[in-house]
Amino acid sequence: MTKIQELYRLAGELGDGRKEELQERIVKAIYRQAEAISGRVVSRHPGWACDWDRRIDDVVTSRLTGFPLMLLLLGVVFWVTIVGANYPSEILAALLFGLEDPLSFLFDYTGAPQWLCGMAVQGVYRTVAWVVSVMLPPMAIFFPCFTLLEDLGYLPRAAFNLDGLFKRAGTQGKQGLTMCMGFGCNAAGVTACRIIDSPRERLIAILTNNFVPCNGRFPTLIALATLFFAGSLSTSLSFMATAVVTTLVLLGVTVTLLVSYLLSKTLLRGLPSSFVLELPPYRMPQVGRVIVRSIFDRTIFVLGRAVTIAAPAGAVIWLLANNSIGGQNILKGMANFLDLPARFLGLDGYILTAFILGLPANEIVLPILLMGYLAQGTLVEPANFQDLGNLLVAYGWTPVTAFCFMLFSLLHYPCGTTIWTIYKETKSFKWTIAGVLIPLAVAVIVCGLVNFVGRLILN
Repeated sequence: MTKIQELYRLAGELGDGRKEELQERIVKAIYRQAEAISGRVVSRHPGWACDWDRRIDDVVTSRLTGFPLMLLLLGVVFWVTIVGANYPSEILAALLFGLEDPLSFLFDYTGAPQWLCGMAVQGVYRTVAWVVSVMLPPMAIFFPCFTLLEDLGYLPRAAFNLDGLFKRAGTQGKQGLTMCMGFGCNAAGVTACRIIDSPRERLIAILTNNFVPCNGRFPTLIALATLFFAGSLSTSLSFMATAVVTTLVLLGVTVTLLVSYLLSKTLLRGLPSSFVLELPPYRMPQVGRVIVRSIFDRTIFVLGRAVTIAAPAGAVIWLLANNSIGGQNILKGMANFLDLPARFLGLDGYILTAFILGLPANEIVLPILLMGYLAQGTLVEPANFQDLGNLLVAYGWTPVTAFCFMLFSLLHYPCGTTIWTIYKETKSFKWTIAGVLIPLAVAVIVCGLVNFVGRLILN
């Protein structure tokens, strides 16, 4: 023990690179010695029962099968979330939107002015109802699935597989865990960055977590993937939509690695730190505890934050859609003003306006867009799926428009909840602003290039 302490003391006197290398060699030596001692005093009976966890690890962490297995599990979780959330979301939406008429009647009964009733019911309540009905079912499915993988012991193996990629990008494998949390909610992913010890690498993980789509963006991505890229409504619809969405997710992971690399070479220079990851034994998940923990600690917590921000946003949207300046509707005026820069991105003014007004919660971007197209003063929902496709095509949408919309949704700035979380975690306005501008710049560059290439191909 004295010799090891002396080695650690020497490591502390070296530079960062030599220090990390020496500490890693010390840990490897400790484990080799522990394994040698264990081999002399512990007897093992040969057979599958004794080393089944090691045999599974040979497959799960293999360079040949590790990544395909990760992709398969990711696709399965997405498919379960997509299929499982459809009917609960419809039921919840019908229940919540069914309360609008009683609420309006209550306002009329009390003699409240019409503008107050409209702002409270059609603005605030309808926005909150939309967010809850869209967010709650996918989160209630995704978070338990994710927590089951965590409780099973798979996530440390995923971090082990990703460590090499993130180390080449100037960070470390723990960022892979925080990235996975971002699939449920980017705010939760930013909070999860606390597990990264290095302040530099923690900041890189915070600034890039937004590049993986959260629950709020999945419904929009799924809808557009189905309408424009998955063919027609059929039994295989969910599989096609899953394939398109999974491809977008892989694109988001690729952008995460590229931006992490650029940050590590520019704004946040430094050597990547190594981390010793002791793979825990596989264990049977405690399903009851997992469900309770994922729902109360994650789902309700994230949903509460989203509702807190979405409620005042509903009031603002209603006011913009129901008031005019100089005889022109404010919402329409914003769309006309933003139309030129939006065309560069392969979008239109109404789409860009919807993204700006949808800052509080990604779930309300599509309904705001429909509200603008149909010139209605409240959030609207199409009568059925086919109506949505016909409406978008009628307003000039092409596959290029849909793909640019999906890319912008994937890469653009974080939602209001995540922006607030970035500030809470960094305690810095500078890095909070960077957390908004960096994704926005990436989205503008990527969408601009895709639009340019798409127009060349179509023309």
